[in-house]
Amino acid sequence: MRVTEVDASTIVTAVMDEWAAGVDAHDPDRVASAFTTDAVFQGLRPHGVGRAAVRAYYDSQPAGMTVTYRVLESRSPATDVVSGYLLATFAFADGTAVQANLGVVLTRQDDDWSILQYQASRVG
Repeated sequence: MRVTEVDASTIVTAVMDEWAAGVDAHDPDRVASAFTTDAVFQGLRPHGVGRAAVRAYYDSQPAGMTVTYRVLESRSPATDVVSGYLLATFAFADGTAVQANLGVVLTRQDDDWSILQYQASRVG
């Protein structure tokens, strides 16, 4: 069954809410669980593949970092695939913040949606 545009936004939001909850809790295992086992991950440093790379990236982030985001666009280019374009703000305990554009591709396996590809680029 093809996903509608409204459904695509709902799916992106649900998965990224779980990702954000893991980031806010500084729980790299929770963050990694939002990704597929073979996810391609590009944060603001060199890319990695798989949950271990995601876990290591978020484990290296400072305690107290939180994230808010807004879904700017979402699409379903194929059955069981949803893409999203987001604006995220990563806030740090010292009061500084970094904005990033995020591109994500989600895939459905059984009834669960997970991040298959994640790419971040700093704004400004």
